[in-house]
Amino acid sequence: MNRRAVRGADGLPLRGRSRGLTTARRRVVVGVDVGGTFTDIVVYDSSSASLKILKLPTSTAPSKAILHGLRALSIRPDEVLLLAHATTLATNSLLTRTGLARTALVTNRGFRDVLEIGRQRRPELYDLSTRRPDPLVRRRDRLTVAGRVGHNGAIIEPLHEKDARGVARLIVERGFEAVAISFLNSYANPAHERLMRDALKSEGYAGHVSISSEVDPEYREFERTSTTVVNAVLAPMMAGYLSELSSFLRGLGIRAPLCVMNSDGGMSTAAGAAARPSMTIESGPAAGVVASCRLAARLGLPRVLTFDMGGTTAKACTIDGASPDVTREFEAAGRVHSGRSITGSGYTVRGSFIDIAEVSAGGGTIAWLDEAGRLQVGPRSAGSQPGPACYGKGGTEPTVTDADVVSGRISPDHLLGGNMKVDGELAVGALRRLSSRYGAPIAEIARDVIRLVSDEMSRAISIVSFERGRDPRDFDMVAFGGAGPVHACDLAEAVGVRRILVPLHAGVFSAYGLVAGDVTRTFIAPVMAAPGGLKTRFERLQVEVEREMAREGFPRFASELFIEARYAGQGHELLLRYDGDQRVTTAFHEKHKALYGYSLSDSVQVVNIGVKARSARAQPEGVSMAAPARRVPPHRRDAWVGGATQQVDVFTRDALRVGDEGRGPCVIEEYDSTLVVNPDWKWVAESYGTRVER
Repeated sequence: MNRRAVRGADGLPLRGRSRGLTTARRRVVVGVDVGGTFTDIVVYDSSSASLKILKLPTSTAPSKAILHGLRALSIRPDEVLLLAHATTLATNSLLTRTGLARTALVTNRGFRDVLEIGRQRRPELYDLSTRRPDPLVRRRDRLTVAGRVGHNGAIIEPLHEKDARGVARLIVERGFEAVAISFLNSYANPAHERLMRDALKSEGYAGHVSISSEVDPEYREFERTSTTVVNAVLAPMMAGYLSELSSFLRGLGIRAPLCVMNSDGGMSTAAGAAARPSMTIESGPAAGVVASCRLAARLGLPRVLTFDMGGTTAKACTIDGASPDVTREFEAAGRVHSGRSITGSGYTVRGSFIDIAEVSAGGGTIAWLDEAGRLQVGPRSAGSQPGPACYGKGGTEPTVTDADVVSGRISPDHLLGGNMKVDGELAVGALRRLSSRYGAPIAEIARDVIRLVSDEMSRAISIVSFERGRDPRDFDMVAFGGAGPVHACDLAEAVGVRRILVPLHAGVFSAYGLVAGDVTRTFIAPVMAAPGGLKTRFERLQVEVEREMAREGFPRFASELFIEARYAGQGHELLLRYDGDQRVTTAFHEKHKALYGYSLSDSVQVVNIGVKARSARAQPEGVSMAAPARRVPPHRRDAWVGGATQQVDVFTRDALRVGDEGRGPCVIEEYDSTLVVNPDWKWVAESYGTRVER
């Protein structure tokens, strides 16, 4: 095994690692996952099914950090086939309201305030002082024109070119960076939106323009307008970032395509992501689910719970029948309570999103005391800067990682193979400041922090299992992320899971999902009619799909057909796979009953049809464990495992052979993660990673 010492963006020494790489000519795919705390880089060599990995602290200049990482891994530019990227840029920009483009919204006369009127959703139902987030476009920047399209697409009132050009001139004069255009019923007839866009072009407007009939061609004016505005405010920043990254890559001599992970687990080209940044909001979490799907398929596992715990958050998702749950609406930058999005607290975005429950429970999550002196964990995080106190980068507040270090669950000498030093005394000092107020010994506080964060994470598992009508005891768990394997056994015991799969290099597993992703595009067409004649509608939509995919350079693709349906008069839809007109009604009744426990005799209405076009790439075969160069016997240390502090064996993952096994309590350490095995659990070293079961 070839190892080389490299340094991170902040000068910290890190380690790149390869598995069985040769000096022969290779063809590689690079995955780069920029998270809230760490940036993970995976280089997959298709000729030898091997990986190089690198984990470095996330920088405030992610493009430069990526460039540094690629240089550190000594990648030959002519070997790179593809660079696949997941980024938190869109999410962080909406959360902090920084980097967003100054945007104008053009809509119909009388609909200027649709963003503020929204839906009758309150973040806190009984709080009279509650506030929804400030609109992304100020009222004085919302401009209106005459013209009206009916729900059936008929022109009720024309939009005159003179009026459109007058508004366009005002937009040019006021120097807006982006424009969102959302007209009433434009999903049924986009003529007015296109006329407005043409008017902007005629007046010399050179900024970004998002029109709702392309961004979100569905009914419901608020959701469509909100999605279009979110897309517009993000587009200039995302385009600039991807352009800068592409330029840096070219500077390295890398001419391979750059793709970006979408929220639905598919990839977009860089041009597609720049035009539709609203599709990338849940980019990073989706990559981990994609990797889990690949592992589940490799092992023939039909039902899997994913548990991804990184530095900032913990995330859970259900894979049932080889596919994850998907939702069609998301609240970006909204608040979360126990894994549930607080409706009305964020910016509504409609599209395809892998249904992931997320809680503020990562390694950097801060422990604190409330006004009553009770210990709390989260939602604040130390992030990458300054990070947990034990990282020695200026952080002083105690975090989950500090508690794990104090409890002996994480070694101060092992993080990133020992090349990122962890100061145990700083962790003790941070918890001591809490101890003086809490009135309990430091070790007890550390244990309480671990218990509390496990309770919080179990809620995320409950949301994607119990609340979806599933029993987690029927599922295997895939645990990954830098902190996921540390807490996996505690979490599994809480929810009743009996088998855990920890992949090799669990700490960079999401970046591996980028290597495994296909290029996808989702196309929607409104229906608003009873089931029947859908086959003809799909054929018409397929013509558009083929044209657009060919234009983007993907003439060969597979199509997945779906519908969104509801009982007539309902306010929400269910997503169903389309298996022919004759199956629509029966399939809808069955899914409604499975989700809600009942079905009705009411008529069914199809709201939308959709096609997900998938251009498949050659998939990685899956990384397998290489035989260790030598045996390394375990050493022992005190650790709090399974509710008791005791001496436990500590194994080095790289020194294990396939078939090696043992029982907990013990700790298994790897370059990018640590697995804590509780008492009564058995572990087995497998070719794909480690299996833990009871």
